[in-house]
Amino acid sequence: MDRYDLLVVGGGINGAAIARDAAGRGLSVLLVEKDDLGAHTSSASSKLAHGGLRYLERRQFRLVRESLAEREALLRNAPHIVRPLRFILPHAPGMRSWWTIRLGLLLYDLFAVRGSLPRSRRVSGGDPARAPLKDGAARRLLCFWDASVDDSRLVALNALDAAERGAEIATRTALLSARRDRDLWRVELSDGRTIASAAIVNAAGPWVSEVLEQRIGAAAAGRLRLVRGSHILVAPLWDEDHAYILQQPDGRIVFGMPFEGGTLIGTTDAAASSPEDETATAEEIAYLCEAANRWFQQRIAPADVIWSFSGIRALWDDGAADARSVSREHHLELDPQPGPRLLSVFGGKLTGARALASEALDRLGASGLKFTRTTPLPGGDVMPSFLAWLGTLSGWMPPDLLARLSRAYGTRLRGLLGDAGRLEDLGRHFGAGLYEAEVRYLREQEFARTTEDILWRRAKLGLRFSDAETKALTRYLKD
Repeated sequence: MDRYDLLVVGGGINGAAIARDAAGRGLSVLLVEKDDLGAHTSSASSKLAHGGLRYLERRQFRLVRESLAEREALLRNAPHIVRPLRFILPHAPGMRSWWTIRLGLLLYDLFAVRGSLPRSRRVSGGDPARAPLKDGAARRLLCFWDASVDDSRLVALNALDAAERGAEIATRTALLSARRDRDLWRVELSDGRTIASAAIVNAAGPWVSEVLEQRIGAAAAGRLRLVRGSHILVAPLWDEDHAYILQQPDGRIVFGMPFEGGTLIGTTDAAASSPEDETATAEEIAYLCEAANRWFQQRIAPADVIWSFSGIRALWDDGAADARSVSREHHLELDPQPGPRLLSVFGGKLTGARALASEALDRLGASGLKFTRTTPLPGGDVMPSFLAWLGTLSGWMPPDLLARLSRAYGTRLRGLLGDAGRLEDLGRHFGAGLYEAEVRYLREQEFARTTEDILWRRAKLGLRFSDAETKALTRYLKD
């Protein structure tokens, strides 16, 4: 029977970050995920690495301060998948007061005082950011900076780094049962294995209570609150590479940002009935369309939606009256029973996953070097020599393809391309700039198994593939 120091249940951002941290501290680690890495909440996010400006309104100052510090660490350690993004915040009468917003942004700047991004400021009358807005919709505009992130690649890179530090990453593998056997957990897995582990971290996201109660037979001290966040993608509403924060009459904040050639609009906060309740409702789609129509000249309707998606946030129930008021702070619950340890993770955000992982390992009493704050994720060690090498590829690689590959893989692009010196060397072309060399790399290095893994989570090309191209890729993967 294989024995591990730590079993991590769940391959979302929290589980992957915990596996990385634990493996780097010298623990033997097994991560199991019943589907693909980041298959659910972590790939259905708002695609932002942010400090949580709106959390200031709830006086969650510690959360904002920590999130801004983690945003800076992501910008430094994963510059290929995390990029600065300018946000425009229009103001109109009847919304939050101008001085309330200005004070909030000044606090945001103060908490990020040693950060690398520009500070907030007023937007000049001639700024192109005014052009998409309705005449008279906003008398005054402010701007501030946060960052965008490729969410599912962030998960994959944490898992890849964990594997390279010795962790075993087992996707399509579910935890069937676990019981205490003296000082170890005896665990049955869906791949037929029985393993032993000194500790378990339950990072199953929306399924955290199910794993805890039905698979492990333990009880949570508190309740899980499931909140659905829905998003829509429409044709681009503006040309420039900036985003908007849009206030709504009901007090909510909706954002619009460039994404995959269109405009991504989100998000909602609706109570979800189950972890599988991942579909944007007609009411949510209509709400997001109307939220955009209050501010932008170009009107949109549900019929204009190219794509919609929802993520289920597994939050700790703090007793808030409605879904949007539930705290986004994570909660770590250490089971009090004697014997091998069990830690369950409630909540958490993409931006704060590294800090959550460090706290989780500390709670379990893990020793070893804490390396994650300053160590780049795979591909993130971008140096001038790498940028110069990218320039040599422009002689044979189309600019759009070169931009996508370098932003997705960073310095790991060298390994993906190998000795290729022309497009033909990359093998079969499946469509939309996806070549056999990339597919092979994703299967061998990044735990991708299916067409969906590749098109919707690793390469983000699902919207660009035709049905025929998708079927051809599926046949190739089955050969």
